[in-house]
Amino acid sequence: MADIYEAFLAAFRLILSFDRDLAEIILLSLKVSGIAVLLAALIGLPLGGAVALFRFPGRGALTILLNGLMGLPPVVVGLLVYLILSRAGPLGVLNLLFTPTAMIIAQCVLVTPIVAALSRQVIEDLWTDYEEQLRSLGVTPVRAIGTLIVDGRYSLLTAVLAGFGRAIAEVGAVMIVGGNIDHVTRVMTTAISLETMKGNLSIALGLGIILILLSLSINSAVYVIKDVSQRRLG
Repeated sequence: MADIYEAFLAAFRLILSFDRDLAEIILLSLKVSGIAVLLAALIGLPLGGAVALFRFPGRGALTILLNGLMGLPPVVVGLLVYLILSRAGPLGVLNLLFTPTAMIIAQCVLVTPIVAALSRQVIEDLWTDYEEQLRSLGVTPVRAIGTLIVDGRYSLLTAVLAGFGRAIAEVGAVMIVGGNIDHVTRVMTTAISLETMKGNLSIALGLGIILILLSLSINSAVYVIKDVSQRRLG
């Protein structure tokens, strides 16, 4: 019990001192997850809007697929991205494996279905409310996607933040494609795993506490955005 108490004290001292290595790991985590989520939003929001507004053969199957892919196993995504980026893979010539770029790609693959599936529901609900009005103004479904994304920006931001929460806490995929290389591809989740196995509980706990605080901040932001959105609609 005393050892655990000492580990927590050391973890808080590490956080308060904002150790250089700790700061590097945190900044890389935010950079990788932030870029991945931005790319996922650029892909997922229009994709969700297209599935919501257009009627085409296989639309129902695509909707089910998007919902199913929200629960993609990270290690499977990591393995697929690894095979694509490996020397024997189609993109091996780019030498992206074990780089932050590879980690961004893996996280983007994980997050895009989440953003697309959640945004599809939001935009579909908005289209139900505004379809008649928009059609009377001569707005086509293609143009309506942008209009509805702007109108539903608060709810859609919630979807994006949910994706960021998934990305920042992910370990399996980034471990496979990033390799957890010190000062190169080491992020919070992979560092926690490594330091725990090495017995460096103070560092692992310090990173874990920061990761929990980030998760709480994201959930708080989601709650506030939902509240603002509901008040705006009310």
